[in-house]
Amino acid sequence: MPRIKSAIKRVKTSEKSHLRNISCKSKIKSSAKKFNLALSENNQEESIKYFKDTVSMLDKSVNKGILPKNTASRQKSNLTKRLNTLIKSEQIKESAPAVPKEVLETQEEPVTKKPVVSKKKTDTKKTVKAKEKPVVKKATKAAKKIETKKEK
Repeated sequence: MPRIKSAIKRVKTSEKSHLRNISCKSKIKSSAKKFNLALSENNQEESIKYFKDTVSMLDKSVNKGILPKNTASRQKSNLTKRLNTLIKSEQIKESAPAVPKEVLETQEEPVTKKPVVSKKKTDTKKTVKAKEKPVVKKATKAAKKIETKKEK
């Protein structure tokens, strides 16, 4: 046990936050389980309701610092994917029966887009050419000494 007064206070506050974190995470898990149960029963209204509840709990936990941001976004993404599978399957069931081929052939052909012609950029030429300076190699002192020795 800590003996310093500030350390004693820190232990108390950390216990409180620990309990708060556990209860919040438990609520998120139970809400996600209810969402999964509603999905398995193909109940669209309840699943949407539990989806919204779970997402709001995840956002609140991120704001309070209980969960990391990426963890919450990953969980929301997984919930959204599962919800979309339910909604898409419902839309497929509610869709109209297949259209006969005769009706498809009489429909107008879709309008195709014209290819976009790119405008060529005109190259601007410089009217004044820069004068090129002749390259002159400067002899170093050492090279001059060698030349003078060879001449002698």
